[in-house]
Amino acid sequence: MGKISKSGKRLIWTFNGEKLVVEPWGDNSFRVRSTMMGEIQDTDYALLPAKETKDPVFKVSAQQGSITNGKIKAVLTEDAWSKTGTLAFYNQKNELLLEEQGWHGALNLYARKFKPIIGGDYRLTASFESCADEKLFGMGQYQQEIMDLKHCTMELAHRNSQASIPFVLSSKGYGFLWHNPAVGRVTFGKNVTQWEAYSTKQLDYWITAGDTPAEIEEAYAEVTGKVPMMPEYGLGFWQCKLRYWNQEQVLNAAREYKKRNIPLDVIVIDFFHWPRMGDFRFDEKFFPNPKAMNQELEDMGIKLMVSVWPQIDLRSENFEEMKERNLLVKPEMGVNISMTFGGDSLFFDATNPEARKFVWEKCKKNYYDHGIKIFWLDEAEPEFGVYDFDNYRYYLGPNLQIGNIYPQMYSRTFYEGMTEEGQEKVVNLVRCAWAGSQRYGALVWSGDIHSTYEDFRKQICAGLHMGLAGIPWWTTDIGGFAGGNPEDESFRQLLVRWFEYGTFCPVMRLHGDRMPATMLPGSDGQPNCHTGGDNEVWSFGKEVYEIMCSYIAFRECMRDYTRTLMEEAHRKGSPVMRTMFYEFPEDKKCWEVKEQYMYGSDLLVAPVAYKDVMQRKVYLPFGATWTDLYTGELFMGGQEIMVDAPLEKIPVFIRDRRHPEFIGKLKTR
Repeated sequence: MGKISKSGKRLIWTFNGEKLVVEPWGDNSFRVRSTMMGEIQDTDYALLPAKETKDPVFKVSAQQGSITNGKIKAVLTEDAWSKTGTLAFYNQKNELLLEEQGWHGALNLYARKFKPIIGGDYRLTASFESCADEKLFGMGQYQQEIMDLKHCTMELAHRNSQASIPFVLSSKGYGFLWHNPAVGRVTFGKNVTQWEAYSTKQLDYWITAGDTPAEIEEAYAEVTGKVPMMPEYGLGFWQCKLRYWNQEQVLNAAREYKKRNIPLDVIVIDFFHWPRMGDFRFDEKFFPNPKAMNQELEDMGIKLMVSVWPQIDLRSENFEEMKERNLLVKPEMGVNISMTFGGDSLFFDATNPEARKFVWEKCKKNYYDHGIKIFWLDEAEPEFGVYDFDNYRYYLGPNLQIGNIYPQMYSRTFYEGMTEEGQEKVVNLVRCAWAGSQRYGALVWSGDIHSTYEDFRKQICAGLHMGLAGIPWWTTDIGGFAGGNPEDESFRQLLVRWFEYGTFCPVMRLHGDRMPATMLPGSDGQPNCHTGGDNEVWSFGKEVYEIMCSYIAFRECMRDYTRTLMEEAHRKGSPVMRTMFYEFPEDKKCWEVKEQYMYGSDLLVAPVAYKDVMQRKVYLPFGATWTDLYTGELFMGGQEIMVDAPLEKIPVFIRDRRHPEFIGKLKTR
């Protein structure tokens, strides 16, 4: 028989080498940890230190113990025959939220299975009973047109355009964080829910109960951190392309925006503005005076963002020092390189505090001291040349065990450096994230997606899931990254639809590797990297230009409203883009609709995401009135309507007449 006991605010069960601990971690929440043949580790991968809560209520007997923390109760029951201990979680109404998988008689199933890795740690599988009528959302950014994740299997690993953030929100009224940065897998099966870590030292998860999705999200933000306040330049339009390859190009593009009187908040210098990856500086041949360049942009009211990659080319001026000081990710086997794009390279080890300090000091000297206060942290997964997750080792341990924390640590590198310089509102564009990344100023974008309607629809889902996974700042390459030809009429249509949608994303950013591409030499005369075709708003013909300008103007019109959404994200952790059920949890239809969402609490947005489609159905939730943004026509909620959507129109409805100043600001032909 195992032993169930109370120690301080902890409920503890021990048996046959396992130690299981359940303790309050924030209001209405528990942290659950279990280890085999050892003591519980106080890891802080994403969770912040627990805040003081009211003393939990305990009930302990020989074969059962319970602990209650506000709206959530955990019950540990020991099976009389197998002697295994399983947990079940209930809300304040004593309704079952989630329960570990039981022994199931002769099947001999384990809720927490620690499979030893000979000579190492454990492969862990945590199994829970599946609830047939449950809907699940969150988990970060996966490239799929799926909103309800029930019956999905998902890789717990990062890839270019995939950000695995293991927090899931349930329609049953709980949120669950798998607090483990190990590479693994989760299956939300019809018969079982299973979380797997391919190598780990302990089980670690956090669970909260709430009456609404908003309450659950706010609890999650309290324990993992909230975004800094978005600076003013995050509210307007951002211009980007692959790539402005010299100083005069950047300035000419900015000057043209000013000449045309088109509002522009940020312009971006993409990759290979450096001599070699890992030099962390401008190539002086193509960018002879960065400080003067930045000052001219500042005088125009435009902020400059500069790309930083974590790869260190073996020919970089910093490579030997970083190798000598053990500041690089180490392949376990084979050739000592991790990527070959633009030259053989290794990644700097963002899990190592000394490596973070080294990289920031270089970037401070060569960028920040020139007045550049926004960074584009690319390749943040990191994007290994081959995703052999078991072939890399970090300062914190093997990639299989801690690798998913890398993008969080990459954002932390710059956040801590910038805040130490006194900067208060930090935002850096980054290509990946993990739980807790938001508190380091992470603005995630969805990676190198293609210029197709299918990819467009996937981004609508991705942005909503990211908001629920605790990342309120999110954006996408408007028009898609790869494959867009400005001369192609079908691409122009897609670009307009994407641009309309981008107006109602947390950050509105135009980017892409447009056709045709031109190969360019570096300062040494050798082939360096290509540059894509023109990607400014005037690059796609008169009709597209006029539509784009109207939406940039409307983004300006929304500046005050968008600022309130950023304040909510900063104060409460609220998503900026919200699923329909986030605002209307009592409307069952809102748990099922996709390809429409709320921009904040007041604007319902319904993107047109199919080729040649000029109308679409929109569901107007029960419990509100809805005003057509274009016509001012009023509709009652609780109905589905068909809406005309010519090329220049994205259907938008205003909730309860809250913003009469928006009506008629976007014109249709």
